[in-house]
Amino acid sequence: MKTIIMTALSTLLGLTSLAASATEFQPFQTYTRPALPLNGEWKIIVDPYENGYYNYRYEPFDQMDNPPRSAYFRDAKPRHSGELIEYDFDASESLTVPGDWNTQKEKLYYYEGSIWYRKLFNAPATEGKQRTFLHFGAANYRADVYLNGEKLGHHVGGFTPFYFETTGKLKPQGNSLVVKVDNKRQRDGVPTLNTDWWNYGGITRSVRLLVTPEVFVRDYKIQLNDHKTGELSGYAVVDGAGAGREVRLTLPQLNIDVRATTNAEGVATFSARAVGAQLWSPDSPRMYQVIVRTGNDRLDDEVGLRTIEAEGKQLLLNGKPIFLRGISLHEEYAVDGGGRVTSVEEARKQLQWARDLNANFVRLAHYPHNEHIVRLADQLGVMLWSEIPVYWTINWDSEETYQNAQAQLEEMIGRDKNRASIIIWSLANETPVSEARNRFLTRLADRARSLDSSRLISAAMEKHYDPENPERAIVEDPLAELMDIVSFNQYIGWYDGLHEKAERVTWHIPYDKPVFISEFGAGAKQGLQGDSNTLWTEAYQAELYRKTLAMLDKIDGFVGTSPWILADFRSPRRALPGVQDDFNRKGLLSETGVPKEAFGVLREYYRQRALERVTVEKAEQSE
Repeated sequence: MKTIIMTALSTLLGLTSLAASATEFQPFQTYTRPALPLNGEWKIIVDPYENGYYNYRYEPFDQMDNPPRSAYFRDAKPRHSGELIEYDFDASESLTVPGDWNTQKEKLYYYEGSIWYRKLFNAPATEGKQRTFLHFGAANYRADVYLNGEKLGHHVGGFTPFYFETTGKLKPQGNSLVVKVDNKRQRDGVPTLNTDWWNYGGITRSVRLLVTPEVFVRDYKIQLNDHKTGELSGYAVVDGAGAGREVRLTLPQLNIDVRATTNAEGVATFSARAVGAQLWSPDSPRMYQVIVRTGNDRLDDEVGLRTIEAEGKQLLLNGKPIFLRGISLHEEYAVDGGGRVTSVEEARKQLQWARDLNANFVRLAHYPHNEHIVRLADQLGVMLWSEIPVYWTINWDSEETYQNAQAQLEEMIGRDKNRASIIIWSLANETPVSEARNRFLTRLADRARSLDSSRLISAAMEKHYDPENPERAIVEDPLAELMDIVSFNQYIGWYDGLHEKAERVTWHIPYDKPVFISEFGAGAKQGLQGDSNTLWTEAYQAELYRKTLAMLDKIDGFVGTSPWILADFRSPRRALPGVQDDFNRKGLLSETGVPKEAFGVLREYYRQRALERVTVEKAEQSE
């Protein structure tokens, strides 16, 4: 059985006072905390030559002892008619935060480079020794953050949260927050230069200013260890506390009220028993209120209690076999011309599309998605796969690239470790086998397990064929030995022959582990009619789904799939005029949510799968 293991806490949590730079991430649970939103209109300056960051010798202004007022982060105005200042945020254009710049202004549709954002705001009132923090949900890809002309720090990575302490740095009125966002693709980046999704730039998730007591609950985790006994364990991290600080953990609906004291690193550990708890599942997504208190600080949240494990070729949720009726999803909502998902409402619509498909599982590809969708999945009973963008051809030999990937893994798990909906942490997608890659991903797997042993670890691998039998598909990869479930992508019928090939292929998967097909699919332009042998038609896509699902049902240990993909999404790799037009057309829905024929095929398959499970459960109950 999988159980929570409280190991390497100081390494995991960074148990010191909050660092000044977001490059040293320490989990900070902020979603439910009251905060001053800094969303809305921000002034912007497009800076493709980074004139506001470097002088003409290419020397960074923010590394100078006395940065000139010509640096954009100084947000300066000419002090007299003879002072040369070649920018003016007040007279510049605006963008909405959160949001990507590509879909807000037509001239920025293909833009990759730097844009400076500026927001003016007044500081909230504070009392005594209260502290303040600026929190960013995400900005793609590198963000350099300045407050009132002084650099707070920087963050690298486009899909995970970061924050800076601003205690003592705010003015009562007229604070200038300037953020340089740079989405240029980098060979050593994570992801690297080549992807199959749109490289949306900008401050894509919410910006908030939080006020906390001097000593406050920064982070916590609570986990069901054993679904039979109800054994719980967890911890709380109290920022600003040393040893001996009392922390109280309450789950009032379960009559749990326990107290613990912090150690020298500010960590208090808990254990309890949830007697009579209703376990979280897609059929019954029961959530329980959790309250963590210390001194005059209180952190409120909701958690679901469940276990997930792999046992032989079975996947067990709360000790019972589960079939993952899944679909893959990009964090894109193109209805009304939008790009990145920015609101709870858009995330809810995406999950409703999945539920309309009779899905109980969503693969959040290929990066951590907005916290909105993860928390909605908790409430709606949708299981999730969450992934970091170690995608295709990462620079496996670069230690800097590895540290970047590890940081994004830590930030993903740090944010979402209490979300019952997430059952799988994914480390990579379609990565070519090599010794360097194996070392890289082995380190990531070890790190993931040290952070959270209560979930499954996987990665989307690839198949190959038996050289002596071109219709015998093989999934054999050193990475599979490290994973809890064997997941792989395959495109028989699209990139690999036509759909009729699926009727002849057999599979060799030599692992005593559950098998999950993380991608399959075919492109189709919604509304394009034709016979089932003509590419790009709805009929061809639907026929591929019929034949592929029949093929997958024959695989030993098959526990689910997440076909590619729920809705069409933007990709610069997809240039075919009149068909693709910058969209990957493998969606079961168009980019505006109109179903294609294959949507109905998969929905019916999942309906039958759900009925079979109900039939089995009734038979077991009658025995």
